[in-house]
Amino acid sequence: MRLWSPRLDGRFLPGKPGLRHHSRERRFLGNPTRVARTQIVIDIPPSALIGAIAIGLSLGLTGAGGSILTLPVLVYLAKVPPAEAVGLSLFVVGSAAAVGAMQRLWKKEVHLKAVLLFALSGMLGALGGSRLTHLVSPTVLMTIFAGIMLLVATQMLRGSKVESDACADCRPARCLLAGTGVGILTGFIGVGGGFLLVPALMKFGRLPQGVATGTSLAIIAFNSAAGFAAHAGAAPIRWTLALTFAAIASAGVIAGQKIASRLPVARLRQGFAAMVIVTGIAVLWQTFGHA
Repeated sequence: MRLWSPRLDGRFLPGKPGLRHHSRERRFLGNPTRVARTQIVIDIPPSALIGAIAIGLSLGLTGAGGSILTLPVLVYLAKVPPAEAVGLSLFVVGSAAAVGAMQRLWKKEVHLKAVLLFALSGMLGALGGSRLTHLVSPTVLMTIFAGIMLLVATQMLRGSKVESDACADCRPARCLLAGTGVGILTGFIGVGGGFLLVPALMKFGRLPQGVATGTSLAIIAFNSAAGFAAHAGAAPIRWTLALTFAAIASAGVIAGQKIASRLPVARLRQGFAAMVIVTGIAVLWQTFGHA
């Protein structure tokens, strides 16, 4: 999919894959007023757009997991450097999660006390974790990321052994500690942490799975916003790419939540876990296969 920026003289300029181009020209347009303009041209591969749909669908279906697909999609399909892709990943995931959380809130499937405790500690953790991103090489970053993907997939295949209590009771001390840990992970490698949040909310907050899923989306939105704010000044933001991905992923969340109500959750998690395993192995191959 190629997005074009029109020139003032009616011509168009092609773009190169995955790059944003800037050029400024000053012209007199029939009067002495000078007009400065910026062209933004970006070429997004169709495979990357399909990846954006998968990101939204997974968030909508399970309330987790979509964020661990975002970084590989941006790095290997949209050709964004890993350090820059972390910030973009946080923007895309946060935007999509916010859309999903609003839908869950309307259905009264968001526990506000848990959101407050996890979001406050998670945002602080995300700010701290973001400082670690540029201290490691792209190889180390992607290796850690792939390891987490395989760990998540294993957890999903085993199934959740957490039994939620009928009475929600978010224990402040343990919830704050768990939220901080998830936030550090969010800021460091650009994942929303939903695969950790859902079981943590069920265990420490005693939330039913449906409420834990909706609450997870709200927390992911806050954590991602904090992480993105910390990364925004460290690397240039490709806004056309970011907004396009966010819009597609948000639409995927809406569709995913509608589909989720008609399909067995266990099958969804197993299918997603298989996809995560394949993606994790592919990330390791891309990282070390050409060394």
